[in-house]
Amino acid sequence: MWGIVTRDLLVTNRTRILLLAFGLLALVASVGMARHDAAAAAARTWPPFVLVAGLLLIGAVAYEDGTFEAAGALLDRLPGGEPVLYVVAMGLVAGVTVVLNLDTSVAFLTPVLVGAARRRGASEERLLYGCVFLSNSASLLLPGSNLTNLLVLSGTHVSGSAFLRSMALPWVAAVVVTISGVAVAFRRRGAGPHQPERVPARARLLSVVSIGLAAVLVVALSDPAVPVLAVGLLAGTIRLAQRRIHPERIARAVDVASLGAVFLVATALGTLARAWTFPGHLMRTAASGQTAALGAVASVLVNNLPAAVLLGSGAPAHPRSLLFGLNIGPNLAVTGSLSALVWWQAARSVGARPSARRYSAVGILLAPAAIAAALAAGHVHIG
Repeated sequence: MWGIVTRDLLVTNRTRILLLAFGLLALVASVGMARHDAAAAAARTWPPFVLVAGLLLIGAVAYEDGTFEAAGALLDRLPGGEPVLYVVAMGLVAGVTVVLNLDTSVAFLTPVLVGAARRRGASEERLLYGCVFLSNSASLLLPGSNLTNLLVLSGTHVSGSAFLRSMALPWVAAVVVTISGVAVAFRRRGAGPHQPERVPARARLLSVVSIGLAAVLVVALSDPAVPVLAVGLLAGTIRLAQRRIHPERIARAVDVASLGAVFLVATALGTLARAWTFPGHLMRTAASGQTAALGAVASVLVNNLPAAVLLGSGAPAHPRSLLFGLNIGPNLAVTGSLSALVWWQAARSVGARPSARRYSAVGILLAPAAIAAALAAGHVHIG
């Protein structure tokens, strides 16, 4: 187990260093070519990263406080069989994804769900893959649920409540299709022996209040980045002062180096997008379905964060459809999003064995179905 964890950490550190080096080189090149455009791209790009840092910080405090473990204890005490466990667990994944970002969901809930499956003798694979697939699909509902939402929306000043209203039906459609598809794909695969129950944990008030306040800020404010970061910093400072959280835990959870590296790459691509008009023109002329397909393919090829910067920079004609592709499209392959890599690490850390081949074998059917359902629901008008 320790060898697996150490090897994964070495790979992660190497990837982080390479990404940071590439980001610095790209930024230096972009500043050299177009300093004004680079400054404008940076001004547009920093709020999403600040917001995500705040959400991840709140998630780290909640994890150390036992909030996610308390949720896992509730799963252990659920009446009924495996179907009930699965549905409730997926509800937990969707809720954490919406409020605290999909990276928080895969990082902190993956170990909780794998443990719950082992203690209940349920399908470990179903909860393992359900966590990552649903985290991607469920990240459509609020701007802060996925960094791609913020990158595509940056500069539009759309409030969280307006975004929620426009995405509610597509979100429900994508979530229902994903939950159903995973349930069918992983029928009693990988179930293990029943393990003894643990002593249940209790959620602490600071974490609950921080999570609730972050949710309110994201919904109520058009630019909640700094206020949410302030909540995260306050919660983290309180727990550090009480010595209830280690600085290393915060550093691993927030991972400022990786966020900074991706920010540099995004700024460089934003600078490029101001000079290279083809991606913006393509998104302004593509139909709704084509926009979603382009977003999904680009996510798999170059990762959804760079794809969001390039494809979302020129006021796309169908921004919701682009987000369907950017958020759900990564279910096609583990290369599609950083959240999949975070999920992979979290799964290996508890002895699970995620498979890139199995991921894509299910995602190749699941992702198009969920995107199609979201597109169809997006054309439904109520009232």
